Amino acid sequence: MDQPDRQSPIKALGEVALRVNNLSGMKHFYQDVLGLEVLGEFPTAVLLKIAEDYGGHTQVLGLFDRSVAVGPERTTVDHIAFTIALNDYESEKKRLEGLGLAVEVNDHKWVKWRSLYFHDPEGNEVEFVCFDPSLGQ
Repeated sequence: MDQPDRQSPIKALGEVALRVNNLSGMKHFYQDVLGLEVLGEFPTAVLLKIAEDYGGHTQVLGLFDRSVAVGPERTTVDHIAFTIALNDYESEKKRLEGLGLAVEVNDHKWVKWRSLYFHDPEGNEVEFVCFDPSLGQ
């Protein structure tokens, strides 16, 4: 996988996602203590806006209740997302698959995001995400 002459398609950090034990308490902290705006709220997740960023993809803090105990013996990071350009989406999917990675595709129509999910060598989930204005219309 060594490609020293290749320029990275990553434009920005898209999202940091945390696995949490107390979703409402964590939402309260990040919304009320840190002042982050809630972008979306679901039965087992809350997405909060950190800042505007690249190509229409907002920087996000995701809080996810995965119904597992979180503590020092388990990681609290659910996944890490990097923003890419929409015109790099298909070529990155093919490139990642060409490297032998299993890539899961997901369209998040409610925010017009198109995502590629895959895992690093230690099993951490990584996401490449881009804004696609044609989604959800």
